[in-house]
Amino acid sequence: MTHLARGAAALAAVLALGCAVNPVTGKNELSLVSESQEIQMGQQAAVEVGATIGLYDNPQVQSYVDALGKRLAALTERPALPWKFQVVDDPAVNAFALPGGFIFVTRGIMADLNSEAELASVVGHEIGHVTARHTVQQISRTQIAQLGLGIGSIVSSDVAKYAGVASAGLSLLFLKFSRANESQADQLGFRYALSGGYDVREMLNVFRTLERVTAQSGGSGVPEWLETHPDPGNRLTAIQHDLDTLHVSLADKQVGRDQYLRMVDNMVYGENPRQGFFRAGLFLHPDLRFQMEFPAGWKTQNTTASVAAISPAQDAVIQMTLATKSPTEANTEFFAQQGVRALQTNRNSINGFPAVSSAFEAQTDQGVVRGVVTWLSYGANTYQILGYTPAAKINTYDQDFLRTASSFRQLTDQSALNVQPKRVQLVRLPRAMTLEQFYQQYPSTVPIADIALMNALQPGQTIAAGTTVKRVVG
Repeated sequence: MTHLARGAAALAAVLALGCAVNPVTGKNELSLVSESQEIQMGQQAAVEVGATIGLYDNPQVQSYVDALGKRLAALTERPALPWKFQVVDDPAVNAFALPGGFIFVTRGIMADLNSEAELASVVGHEIGHVTARHTVQQISRTQIAQLGLGIGSIVSSDVAKYAGVASAGLSLLFLKFSRANESQADQLGFRYALSGGYDVREMLNVFRTLERVTAQSGGSGVPEWLETHPDPGNRLTAIQHDLDTLHVSLADKQVGRDQYLRMVDNMVYGENPRQGFFRAGLFLHPDLRFQMEFPAGWKTQNTTASVAAISPAQDAVIQMTLATKSPTEANTEFFAQQGVRALQTNRNSINGFPAVSSAFEAQTDQGVVRGVVTWLSYGANTYQILGYTPAAKINTYDQDFLRTASSFRQLTDQSALNVQPKRVQLVRLPRAMTLEQFYQQYPSTVPIADIALMNALQPGQTIAAGTTVKRVVG
């Protein structure tokens, strides 16, 4: 049998066997991922989200969002999924769904919402992606494309190997939904929020806020929610049409403004410097009490899992992460990896801290790389500082790798040690005032445009006495 014929036969077999009933539409559709596999993939990715992005450290907020989400999920076509709703410690305006019922919203989007009904519409939309199995559809299409080329496989039930699925773990977040998926998720979110007793007119406010965030950023792709959720046309018009044709009174439906605002009171706003911040190329971490200097001109990034820098030519990387073993044990484990060879190892100290440094060479799919890896023990942690580049460039960057590792030292600057994040603070107005008067009487450490956006206010708008308004302090 020829290569092409084998691919066609495999494709025909999949089409014959890979049908399932969509829980939302009731129609047969192609599905190469069972519900158990869907849940397994979602569980794996959810663990990675917690480890790489990090969860917001506020049990009350976490319980509130989880309870709201589970109330809505119980009203859907898939109530038996292991639903879990969490807030990630991310300032971006975003929300995302993983297959199997694992939903995340950022503290960034929570700061810009103004009612429980608005949050319910966001969460309901993400639930809709799960109930309609949108991610599963994307995975199945990818698998069919691979099979059509004769390079796929459907013999393994292991999720990591299943039909060449490239969406295991965090790569699930990079699967983009179609316009039809987005429209369906909007409709489902509308329905779920309404069934949950919420005033779905608040859904309009969510889309207005997202539009304002995008406009305020100059249309540069913010909020991230719109990057992973392509706009299916005029969503406001579509939701307004649903409201106009709704034969249900919304007079007794819940908005929940006050209880929602209590949840975002004192919430961290923007980047949290306690988790590390940069002053030019100098990285300072107040909570872990260390500092380290990256090469000038390199592009830097700080995440929950790592701190990294990439060279201007994008041909060298330096990354710091936490290790789980002592420097000596970590070094031994590193060189136990297949294809990694030690060139030279030094056991020394860096600014008084025990350290092990090794030059190495490694074979990768993209060719041979060379670099320097350093393990350093400080406090209760072992830090891995890894620098690498294509083997031909090692003489260009090896001193950068060594200088960066050698710059690690204890943080003693009190201004850095005492830095605090900005936080949302609630103010109940004693009298009516304009937005501008509010900003003058109750100053914020962010521009007035941000205060207008997060309160859904317009310039010059008068705010009624007794209204609770958000500002940002710190």
